[in-house]
Amino acid sequence: MSRDVSNSRRRYSVALGGVALYLLLDAVAQLLPPHYSPVSQAESDLAVGPFGFIMTLNFLNRGLLSLEFVFALLASVRLEGQKTSKLRAGLILFGVWSFGALLLAVFPTDVPPTPVSWHGAIHLVVAVLVFLGGGFGALALSLNLRGSPYLEGARNVALPLAVVCVLLCLAELLAPFSAPRFVAHYGGLLERLFLGSVLLWIAATSAYMLRRSPMPASTQSGTAQSG
Repeated sequence: MSRDVSNSRRRYSVALGGVALYLLLDAVAQLLPPHYSPVSQAESDLAVGPFGFIMTLNFLNRGLLSLEFVFALLASVRLEGQKTSKLRAGLILFGVWSFGALLLAVFPTDVPPTPVSWHGAIHLVVAVLVFLGGGFGALALSLNLRGSPYLEGARNVALPLAVVCVLLCLAELLAPFSAPRFVAHYGGLLERLFLGSVLLWIAATSAYMLRRSPMPASTQSGTAQSG
């Protein structure tokens, strides 16, 4: 059982390291030519250009760190003796966020005024699904962290951030229709705020899980009987 605890902690640590690496690679890609605007242009534009491979690697990093987090979360729920079936909806949604990031690396976007290509169209559709999966997946997973003090504590950390993720997700997806002028000038910033909120949700939840050690269900039963 202690091996399972160590394995989940390792996965949380990998997820945290992945978030740190994501921020670093994103900053490096932003500083290199052709110097796309972080305020008005989408982050995906950083994957197009002479140094686009850096952002491509970062998409892969985002997908992998998210999967590591999901596996760690599943292990934590099992260690607490809780059913993982209650996480099914959240896992499916967050799986779309995770695997979608891998697809974004394969199908690059088109930087305006370049006409929309087949791979650019796929990128756009996948991006919409990724946003929905990230925002609503974080919320669904957070709502179902129940059944033990350890998971309830994680829920108290994760849920407020998940609500922010959903609000920013809706703003990101609806703004092009309701406020096109705003998106033209600040669309890149809005997108980065949303992506940052999901990464913060992963990082904050992982940090909590690492600070607080779970008590396996068998240990909890033994403690209750001895009391």
